[in-house]
Amino acid sequence: MPPAVRLVLASASPQRRAILEQLGVAFTVVPSDVEELTAGDPHEVAMENARRKAAAVPGDPVLGVDTLVALDGRIYGKPRDEAQARATLGVLAGRTHQVVSGVAVSPPMRTAVAVTDVTFRDLDGAWIDWYVGLGEWRGRAGGYAIQGRGAALVREIRGDYLNVVGLPVPTLLDLLPFLLQPADRGAPLR
Repeated sequence: MPPAVRLVLASASPQRRAILEQLGVAFTVVPSDVEELTAGDPHEVAMENARRKAAAVPGDPVLGVDTLVALDGRIYGKPRDEAQARATLGVLAGRTHQVVSGVAVSPPMRTAVAVTDVTFRDLDGAWIDWYVGLGEWRGRAGGYAIQGRGAALVREIRGDYLNVVGLPVPTLLDLLPFLLQPADRGAPLR
């Protein structure tokens, strides 16, 4: 049986930390300070940003993740202010968008992309004003947090819920199958 893995998380995201803690993964946090791409093909942008994060931090293994929201090929990042948050939520209202996460683990560098479809309810101005007024949109791709009150905006998801929160666990385990070692099995989850 391989030795226990101590992961280096190249992110300051409290959501990613919480997911790893929930799984019982031993990890340290070393946020990367890299310039992120903000435009281009959403899958390529997410994967390249994750790769940059994993490559910028020393350790073995290092996990870099980038999560973004895309609709019709356009990336909707973290809104810079309330007006942009309102505009983003207005575009997403009543439609299905994709939450795309690039996941990178190094060394050696391995990458993968996870996609979850999220359908928003029809949202009128009052709903959008309510949500923006909460401030939960700050620092969130697409301007919402599904694990918080943003769940009220969502009609349906298809795919990995934790991807929408910020860390697609099945994708991570595909790249690091020995991350979790069930004591009674002595083998990684498959």
